[in-house]
Amino acid sequence: MDRDQEKAMIESCQNGDREALEKLVRQMQKPIYNAAYRMLGNPDQAADVTQTTFLKVFENIQRFDQQHRIFSWTYRIAMNESIDQLKRGKRLEPLTDMPVSETGSPRKEAAREQLADTVQTTLMELGEDQRAVMTLRHFSDCSYEDISRILDIPEKTVKSRLYSARQQMKSRLKEHGVFSS
Repeated sequence: MDRDQEKAMIESCQNGDREALEKLVRQMQKPIYNAAYRMLGNPDQAADVTQTTFLKVFENIQRFDQQHRIFSWTYRIAMNESIDQLKRGKRLEPLTDMPVSETGSPRKEAAREQLADTVQTTLMELGEDQRAVMTLRHFSDCSYEDISRILDIPEKTVKSRLYSARQQMKSRLKEHGVFSS
């Protein structure tokens, strides 16, 4: 969505247009959920964070500054909610039942699931700050500039945290046998 379309949608939301609010949720629900899931490692907690994020967006849409992007603002709320959830210590076991892919053999699907579980487990071993930058960069495809705005940290800090997180992920994935060298 370009800047003008975004501005029009935000204005509609600020004027109480339910359809515009629903459109906003439809466009951002999946990326927000995915970011929360990568931060928390639990689908139920990620769904709770997603719901709380959109409630806060709706409650505060009147105060939204259109100098910023709605995407960055919403992601920042989601990241803060995820971090708050982690601090509350409501850690549950991740859901292991994943739907089987329609394509590929059961062996390939099992290997893919095992790799995904290993990556998620390794991601959960990182600190919150590093997990946040990894999630936003690699699972939500955010730019360094977007991550900087979402987390309210300098771009240099984003790059530094991302470098450290990648090094730790690589090292831990080697320990799990994902990388051979």
